[in-house]
Amino acid sequence: MEFADGKILAEIKDGVGRITFNQPEKRNAMSVTMWAGMGQALDIFEADASVRCIVLTGAGDKAFVSGADISQFDKLRSDADAQREYSRQTAGGRLKLASFPKPVIAEIRGFCMGGGLGIAMSCDIRIAAEGSQFGIPAAKLGIAYGFDMVRHLVDLVGPAHAHMILMTGERFDAQEAQRVGLINKVVAADALSGEVAKLTATLAVNAPLSLYANKRTVQAVLQDRADRDMAAINAAMSACFDSADYHEGRRAFMEKRK
Repeated sequence: MEFADGKILAEIKDGVGRITFNQPEKRNAMSVTMWAGMGQALDIFEADASVRCIVLTGAGDKAFVSGADISQFDKLRSDADAQREYSRQTAGGRLKLASFPKPVIAEIRGFCMGGGLGIAMSCDIRIAAEGSQFGIPAAKLGIAYGFDMVRHLVDLVGPAHAHMILMTGERFDAQEAQRVGLINKVVAADALSGEVAKLTATLAVNAPLSLYANKRTVQAVLQDRADRDMAAINAAMSACFDSADYHEGRRAFMEKRK
């Protein structure tokens, strides 16, 4: 499947949906149409019960996503009013990723900068290849990132590291990203695909209702108390205990089998 004139590629294989940011000539920088295309792919993956988890990755070996497509800044982000319109146009894709109910893994190779790092932070698990580069160069561009992205950053690394990342605008490597809690794991570049495949294979056979309930609960922990939908969380937990998956899982555990 192709979206955004081929700059967003999507496929489903063995219970895993994969989205590839496909603009390697610009280090997979995100355009407005790519945000919309990603949202379309996510809609398909959410509706397909065979898809148990999804992976986001970048085409080529130079970048996951290097940030927003800066060539559009003069036209689409020239001032505060234009920025508000840009945010409106990209809000659908951002919201769909942030609220996607199934596990989302970022497979990171190369540059993961600015808005690209925002995409990775909206994923549930981040695995990066050695040699990957991270950063939020807002201070060097004279811009500020939105509340949701900064909140994701603070949730992951804490305020002290968030200040360092945002105030310096400097790049840092995968080892440093792992040290501060921005990513889950660093692996050799030639082992990245295999490591992600091993993880998706595990998720694809785990109980989907359990994955959904636990993801929703983790997200709620990070929300303000007034924004937590505890009724929905409790309903998701009850659905697990009433499911055939739970009864089979319990029997399999007692019988010491898969």
